[in-house]
Amino acid sequence: MKRAKMMTCAAALLGMIVTAGYSPDDFSLADLKDYHKEFRSESVGACSASSTKTYEDYRAITDTASIQWRLIHNDMTVDETTGFLVDKDGFIGVAMGYSFGALGTRYYVELDTGIVIPVIKIDAKAAEHAPDGCSAGHDASVIEFVIDSNIAKEYFGAANGLASWGNFNNYEYLRGNIQDIELVLDEKFEEGIVYEDHLTEEDSELAYGDQVEVIEGGY
Repeated sequence: MKRAKMMTCAAALLGMIVTAGYSPDDFSLADLKDYHKEFRSESVGACSASSTKTYEDYRAITDTASIQWRLIHNDMTVDETTGFLVDKDGFIGVAMGYSFGALGTRYYVELDTGIVIPVIKIDAKAAEHAPDGCSAGHDASVIEFVIDSNIAKEYFGAANGLASWGNFNNYEYLRGNIQDIELVLDEKFEEGIVYEDHLTEEDSELAYGDQVEVIEGGY
């Protein structure tokens, strides 16, 4: 796999507990059909039932002072099979609107097909493109996968020049309308194990220094 540095100063500051039960090497989209939630969560509701699931290439994020860039290059791994970016617990990197809080926040996106997609917000949809903080005005997407598009085109096909025809709803293990979205909490179901690994804006500044800036990306 193409790997960035997997351990960060943020991890040290936040005291993250890393388990040996999952490795990004184990990542498979086929597993989403039988996905079991490892973390406690609470519903924040579905701000949109959209089935559209677009993407952006992670290499378009070039500002090394941004939280996005740091998250991607320090905490995420590029899956060499699909081109998706995943963190140490198998959460998939996406861009989301401002209503979904700070970068580094994680969610379970539940679809009406029974599929659950674990996602982590690693980019912010530009407010002018998602003015309601939820879905993009031009394509109604709520989640926009952050990927290596070259790898994804090889795996999903790109007959029109875009991976999966520009919409990962075309892929069987990502297909479905959003039914609910759950905020992932910092506690695993195993009793007594507590995690503190999603980043608030304040956490990000502590981890990466005073010069960190949040940029708005996505489409």
